[in-house]
Amino acid sequence: MAYKIIASQCTGCSACEFECPNAAISMKGETFIIDPNKCTECEGSYDHPQCDTVCPVPQTCVPA
Repeated sequence: MAYKIIASQCTGCSACEFECPNAAISMKGETFIIDPNKCTECEGSYDHPQCDTVCPVPQTCVPA
């Protein structure tokens, strides 16, 4: 499984992009997206997905 970013809630702050250990997050248009082929939900690296941990808007990075 992978995480996704709710585009309507994304502020474009880029905090998640730098925290992703798999480089799965990138800018597309005015928001960020998560490549489901690269996202591992941070398993093996962290106890919780880092995009969700660092996102300033609750429930923006969620399971796909």
